Amino acid sequence: MKKTKSQAVVEVTTDELPMHCPAPGSDLWDSHPRVFIPLNDTPEAACSYCGTVYKLVESKGGSDLKS
Repeated sequence: MKKTKSQAVVEVTTDELPMHCPAPGSDLWDSHPRVFIPLNDTPEAACSYCGTVYKLVESKGGSDLKS
């Protein structure tokens, strides 16, 4: 039985768009095919392969983007 990872949340600023998963800097052994994350229409989206949640913020450190 395969262990599941705890769900990761990645904060993304508008200057990092378009965002893809695996994110830049991810380990090669732990990767999957590149998937672009649609943060233009919604402030939060999850990767369909690994479940990592990408959240659009104004700045890194937890401040949510206000539209």
